[in-house]
Formats: sequence, C-alpha cells, structure tokens
Amino acid sequence: MKRPTIRIPSLVLVVSLASVTAQSHASGFALIENSASGQGNAFAGAAAYAEDASTIWFNPAGMMKVKEDQIIIAGHYISPKSSFSNGNSVDASGTPLTGPDDDGGIDAFVANFYWLKGINDNTKVGVGVTTPFGLTTKYDDTWKGRYHGVESDLKTININPSIAYQVNDKISIGGGINLMLADVTFTSAVDFGALCYAALNPATCNAQGNVPQQADGFADLTADNFSDLGWGVNLGLMWDITPATRLGVAWRSETKIKVKGDADFKVPASASFAPSLGVFIDTGVRAEVTLPQSFSVSLAHEVKQWKWLADVTWTGWSSFEELRIKYDNPNQPDTVTPEDWDDSFRYSIGADYTLNDIWTLRGGLAYDETPIPNAEKRTPRIPGNSRTWVSLGATYNINTSFIVDVGYSHLFVNDTPINNTLESTTCCLPATLNGTYTASVDILSAQLRWNY
Repeated sequence: MKRPTIRIPSLVLVVSLASVTAQSHASGFALIENSASGQGNAFAGAAAYAEDASTIWFNPAGMMKVKEDQIIIAGHYISPKSSFSNGNSVDASGTPLTGPDDDGGIDAFVANFYWLKGINDNTKVGVGVTTPFGLTTKYDDTWKGRYHGVESDLKTININPSIAYQVNDKISIGGGINLMLADVTFTSAVDFGALCYAALNPATCNAQGNVPQQADGFADLTADNFSDLGWGVNLGLMWDITPATRLGVAWRSETKIKVKGDADFKVPASASFAPSLGVFIDTGVRAEVTLPQSFSVSLAHEVKQWKWLADVTWTGWSSFEELRIKYDNPNQPDTVTPEDWDDSFRYSIGADYTLNDIWTLRGGLAYDETPIPNAEKRTPRIPGNSRTWVSLGATYNINTSFIVDVGYSHLFVNDTPINNTLESTTCCLPATLNGTYTASVDILSAQLRWNY
C-alpha cells in the first residue's frame, strides 16, 4: 500500500495568532481596545491625546502631559456577531459540504493596566499591560466549515515598561520595550473518509465506513511562547506646535512570536489506516509569526471647551506572508498556508467637550481597512473585513483623585465574502468554504483612574 502525503488541514492554521472575536477590532487580528477614554472618541488622535496613563501604549512621550502619578485599571466587554450564509461550499470532489451555517462570534472581555510615575521635572516612567492582538471564534463541531476551523483562540499579553523625557518646552520623547506572551488553541474537524479515498480505494473505504464527510475525526493544537517571549520596541514624540495644537507620532516595531506545543488527534476507529501510515499521531508542534509594525500620526487642537482630534495609523501587515507549521513527527510534512496580506490604514476623527469641572463628553468616527486581500485568502478563523466605527463616551471626575471613563463603540462591518480552499497536498482534503459573513461588533469600555 502506497504511503500518501497527508497535510493537516487548516486546523493547524496558527495563522490567526489572534484574541477576541471573529471580527477583530483593528485591522487583521490586532486589538485597539487599550483605553476606555480613547474608546469614547474612536481612538482619534491617540498618539497626540495624552489624556491619561494609557498614553504609555499609544505614545510614551505623552507621559510628560499627565500631571499626576497615576494608576489605571480598564476593562472592555466585546460582543461580536458574525453570521455565515452558505453559497457553494463543496468538498474536493464537488459534493456540497454538509452541516449548518453558524455564527462563530464569542463575547469576550479584555483588560488593561497602567502605572505612571514622575522621576523629576523632565522624566517619567511607566508600565502598561495590554492585549494588543487576539481573536476568539467558536463554531459548532458539525458546521459547514468544520474542516477549515472550529475553535480559534489566541490570547496575548504585552508588558510595556516605558520612559519619557521632556526635551524642551515644546518637545517630549519616549520609548519602551515590549515583552509579548501568547497562548494559542486551534481545532478543526478532519475528513478521514476523504483521506481514506486518497490512501486506499472507495470500495474498501465504504466497506470500512470511511465515507467522505461521514467519518470525521478531530485535531486540536495548543501552543504558547512562555519559554521564549517575543519582544519589540516602541518610540514616540510629541510636539506642541502652538499652545493649542499638538502633533504626536508613534512607532511600534515588529514582534516575532515563536510558539511550541502539542497537536492532538482524535481518529475514528474505522480510520486506523492513518496512524498505521505514520500520520495523525499525537506530536509536538512549532510555529512562528511576525506581528506587524505600526506608525501613527495624530493631531490634537483645543478651542475653548473643545478638543478636536484626528489620526492616521499605518500597520505593516505585508510582513504576514505565510504561516508555516512544523511537526516533531517526521512523517507529518509542514503545513504551509500562504497569507499575502496587505498593509492597511486606519483613519479617525473625534472630539472631546468639557461640559464643566465634573463632566467631559466624547464622540468619534473611524474607518479601519482590512489587510486581507480577497475572499480566497479569508478564513473562518479571521473572517475580517473593513469596518466603520461610531463611538461615544464620557468622563466623570469623582474628585481630584478618582476619575471614571466610559466609552461605547458600534462597528459596522462590510458584508464579507469568503471563498477559501484548504491548502493540502492530498487530493481529497481541499474543501472550499464559499459564502458571505454578515457581521457587527459592540464594545463597552470602562476604566478607573487613580491619581496618587
């Protein structure tokens, strides 16, 4: 019996190393929910805003604008809807894929922490703890796209010690080091009926009960980088062009994430032929992905009780060219998924209105481009598309020491076509998921500032 070449389907798409919802909230699988005050104005002018200690993430030079030593605890509740409607989804033989359509969106919670302290009149230090990348999608085990993906869960934690320095009365600079932890779970169904047809012959497979789409197994990948943290740097500058107008620029470097873990397979009893050929046996797994660099230019302009804000942010997603999964089992060839993502831009405008000494009101609009180039490169793990933000928020000053910020955003996501075919060297595995996602996202944020 000839040994076939079998590649694990996109289950092992560690591709999305990503954390909170089927539709990520910034481009690709980035998360921008790193401040409740910024949430209220759609993060407009974020690199020039410097309203509080969350500037550690958006532009560390802004720490010089925060008058008090400060601690922030923030939380964000994210509720996505991402409903798939089938078009013409088929297996490799052209047979329609069985199973229901599904909504993979999962409600999730993201938290941030910031600490800022002045060292002297010209220097401040701080630490930010954020979740800058991630996604969570979870579909029914039997849905039409089960061979492409069932569960995708990436959690990241970024620890960002930073320092800022006041160069003169107009310019401040800042920088930080980013230490990134990542924890990944990806699962999908495996069509052992189709694999049997590739390895043996249909008559034998039918007699064994190994019929395509009727003899599914399951694959489960878990991995993390706890023993090999990813790291990068970020830099920022703020320039008071006039007493009323401020320019902010901020750059964040690429961060390479290398994860190690385990690939576990559930193989139906009828499909014992696969382990006997040395494939789909539990094994170690390794993968790496380069998280993109970004560059932001922001403006903030004050007129009486108004602060007007604008921002353009570029994200270098073109570094995400492919995802390669390597297995410790020498019989299991690498899984290579071409991505070929594009660089993307985010544009935002917004305003704050100081009502009185107690209340500040906020609003903002943003347009966030998707880096996914076309329907063929889109997967159900990251079925993202360009989206428009509408945001509202407010600040309540309890007293000089304690301040509460709240923000709400609704994201209108463009209808999202998908026409993705699994990468596979085996004739009978490359099923095609074809259809349309209809999506939206609601985000509610709150934070407590403590001036101490």
